[in-house]
Amino acid sequence: MEKDNIAVGLDIGTTKIVAMIGKKNEYGKLEILGIGKSKSLGVARGVVNNITQTIQSIQQAIIEAENNSGYKIKDVVVGIAGQHIRSIQHTDYISRSNPEEVIGENDIQLLIDQVNKLAMLPGEEIIHVLPQEFKIDGQSEIKEPIGMYGGRLESSFHVVVGQASSIRNVGRCIQSSGIELSGLTLEPLASADAVLSQEEKEAGVALIDIGGGTTDLAIFKDGIIRHTAVIPFGGNVITDDIKEGCSIIEKQAELLKIKFGSAWPGENKDNEIVSIPGLRGREPKEISLKNLSKIIHARVVEIVEQVFAEIKAYGHEDPRKKLIAGIVLTGGGAQLKHIKQLVEYITGMDTRIGYPNEHLAGNSGEEISSPLFATAVGLVMNSIQNSSQSAVRMELVNEQTKVVYKNAPTPQVQRYEVEENYVEKEEIIEQPRETVAKAAKTESTETKIRRSFFDRYVDKIKEFLDNAE
Repeated sequence: MEKDNIAVGLDIGTTKIVAMIGKKNEYGKLEILGIGKSKSLGVARGVVNNITQTIQSIQQAIIEAENNSGYKIKDVVVGIAGQHIRSIQHTDYISRSNPEEVIGENDIQLLIDQVNKLAMLPGEEIIHVLPQEFKIDGQSEIKEPIGMYGGRLESSFHVVVGQASSIRNVGRCIQSSGIELSGLTLEPLASADAVLSQEEKEAGVALIDIGGGTTDLAIFKDGIIRHTAVIPFGGNVITDDIKEGCSIIEKQAELLKIKFGSAWPGENKDNEIVSIPGLRGREPKEISLKNLSKIIHARVVEIVEQVFAEIKAYGHEDPRKKLIAGIVLTGGGAQLKHIKQLVEYITGMDTRIGYPNEHLAGNSGEEISSPLFATAVGLVMNSIQNSSQSAVRMELVNEQTKVVYKNAPTPQVQRYEVEENYVEKEEIIEQPRETVAKAAKTESTETKIRRSFFDRYVDKIKEFLDNAE
């Protein structure tokens, strides 16, 4: 799998679990090789509440993806979401001992480690630390501090916090399914990578991912993530309302919502009626489409108003923080008829539906480019990015190792041979770090930090699971 640079994303949602296998083609576009879907039975509002059922659902999706693609899945990048996720803003600084030296990655890492020591509520852990903008000796609005001089390095951070037990439960499900956990990504960030353009992120945009159990929000401005939130309502709540309001079973309510549902009640005439088969010989039930739309409308308005309250809490009404690109809707809930018009009406912001087709190869099926698979596509993109960066690091280390041994002096005496080898080993460890630092200058500080932090966090989860056994 590594040889072909093939990557796998696993989206563990409330209504469905999706395993997606993909690779980059020669044009840099994402080619989907296989996809597996299964009904999510052990997840509620983005949180695992039944380990056994979740493992079975994951295995089912993995097997289907393997059969479709012909590849064996060894490791996956998993999306983290759920109602336990919250975010806070925090500012911190370090005083550098030698201002005459340029600021390096070690200084930024020191600052991040300091933020990671923040006291959280019991059971909570920091899962994501994203720098916003840096300040060096009072000079603000610095996006890339590496290579600059300064004594005081300060930054504002977007800190994402979650329940440690929920994340470990996801790790346990992955491990018990017989695959390795290679990375974690916050689901709103994965969806953003799949459907947002860099221009939108620069101008200011709010991504609303309406899933089955939760609605995820990610706000970008000046190319930097500014705010994230998870609202514990999604498409399933709308289905429940239809089920209760029309006195029908859940399966029928879901079909009604998909085929005839609308978020705008004015579109349906009073005489438009759909007939639902009765249960076990009972009479068919007739349902007015106008009433159906009223039920859907009431719940969608509640979800959108909660999301809009989060957008206002970020400061959208401040002219400097205005989201010029408006709102992008994605996720399964974005397929609801007239939802775009309703969101525009409530928020007064330009709105479009986000499809993950910008990064997909031209031969991708219509189903894959649906908003339903935005998160899965983003996770595959993230997995490819991680694996290519790992490959570069390995290549650099191997290349540097050859050079060091090639130039190593031939030892004359046995006593010196041990010492010489010891020195050379130290050089092998140290030198590639500098080479990697030079090669990685094109990456943004945020990307590097996001990757290095999640690498360490995945290692922490693996260590926890190994000890638990």
